[in-house]
Amino acid sequence: MPQTADDMDAVAVRTWCSLALEALGREREAIDAINVYPVADGDTGTNLYLTVESATQAVEAVFAAHETGATAPVAADAVRAMAHGALIGARGNSGTILAQLLRGMAGVLAVGHDADHLRRALAVAAAAARQAVAHPVEGTVLTVATAAAEAAARTEDDAGTAEVVRAAYEGARTALEATPGQLAVLGRAGVVDAGGRGLVTVLGALVEAVCGRAPERTHVAVPALPVPDDCAAAETEGGPAFEVIYLLEATDDAVYRLRTRLDRLGDSLVVVGGDGLWNVHVHVDDAGAAVEAGVEAGRPYRIRITHFGADRVHPHTEPVQRAVVVVVPGDGLRGLCKEAGATTVLARPGEPPASGELVDAIRRAHAREVVLLPNDASLRHTAAAAAEQARAEGVRVALIPTRAAVQGIAALAVHEPDRSFDEDVVAMTAAAGATRYAELAVAERQSWTMAGICQAGDILGLIDGDVAVIGEDVSRTARDVLDRMLAAGGELVTLVLGEDVPDSLADALEEHVREGYLAVDTVVYRGGHQRAPLLIGVE
Repeated sequence: MPQTADDMDAVAVRTWCSLALEALGREREAIDAINVYPVADGDTGTNLYLTVESATQAVEAVFAAHETGATAPVAADAVRAMAHGALIGARGNSGTILAQLLRGMAGVLAVGHDADHLRRALAVAAAAARQAVAHPVEGTVLTVATAAAEAAARTEDDAGTAEVVRAAYEGARTALEATPGQLAVLGRAGVVDAGGRGLVTVLGALVEAVCGRAPERTHVAVPALPVPDDCAAAETEGGPAFEVIYLLEATDDAVYRLRTRLDRLGDSLVVVGGDGLWNVHVHVDDAGAAVEAGVEAGRPYRIRITHFGADRVHPHTEPVQRAVVVVVPGDGLRGLCKEAGATTVLARPGEPPASGELVDAIRRAHAREVVLLPNDASLRHTAAAAAEQARAEGVRVALIPTRAAVQGIAALAVHEPDRSFDEDVVAMTAAAGATRYAELAVAERQSWTMAGICQAGDILGLIDGDVAVIGEDVSRTARDVLDRMLAAGGELVTLVLGEDVPDSLADALEEHVREGYLAVDTVVYRGGHQRAPLLIGVE
């Protein structure tokens, strides 16, 4: 049994995360079973569990880092790790909202962690979660979070942390019971809000962490039908076909514009985070467009696209002819892509293709459906213009905003023309988004970079478009780049060698990966005459 805590110190935060993960593990299936809003896809409990699992792992990492030191983690370290872990691991609509709730709490608890700060933390968290949701709806987890904060605020000024957390829990539980009368879809199904129930579970774990004893679990009553006619009802039938989630590195201004754009594309929009890192969640019919909007705003990664089921989309009733048009940087990859059945456009060094060339390639494909892979961030506007022109000619075009040739290779590898167009685009987009890219370049002059000052002739290692390594030779720089990329994990390394690069370099890099990263495979291609001596992809 946890010891009673006088305030929310680092140990209490660690205990809270552990207990919340354990509680959600017990209740995951029950929460999944009552998931009917905003989409009846039965995964709210699972998503909340995975979100808290990521938060817990981040907190445990903080404690592990202090094990060999003389000092223990402070509360600020623990709550910030909790919030960051939840942000990067958030899943689904409710998980993303929970991540924002934890982030809101962390911002206050990092400053102070007594009863008064806990009251304020709950209030800030509830407000932040509402702001993150494009169109807040009552009868959801937002209502439960607000009720918890209001109940905590009503406690006496001299109340201790235990009294505050118990009040918050009871306020949330009472609010949860009322959700079927606020949201008609819940009332018709005879269930409470799944996300709200998950939050009550998390707050119950907080009570146990602070007070040393879990609150008594009581049955949540659901009012009999019918529900009031003026409920804030929202139907889930016939909604968007895909859930799109990704982490995004972007400025506040760019995210503001992104919200507006995604709000036009779909619904259930939640954007959480700050300080340059965001978690974006939206339900859309055009998954590629949602990812492309993220590319316009900044750098999206860890892209996850989930299809809600065939009954949510309108499948084609007749076979269609489909093609992939790929921009390639060299003759070697051109041959590889042709063998895979793609129509190619060669991007010669210093001569990027114009939109007219891309339109001509789409026409040459003689297909009613075309997937366009530009494979260069600087071509996104050119490719968008070409796609729009081809659409005006009656061709259905999906533009996947690949930024590098290795992302295009990953997308082409999962291309299956026999499945529906939407499913094919989703799979290709996800594969490209899961591939980090790098390239080596030779510095032409002395200049400032993000990795320091480089001199003419230095070998530059660019990761995701930014200079990360400055070296003196190709082999050493390539190994440094691989180590940096694989530090974040990976399953497959793709190497594309330039025309003048010897095979011995590929052999050395393959051995480096094999010796240092046992579970990672390597594939090598000859790119021919291309701008960069080496292209690297990590999936």
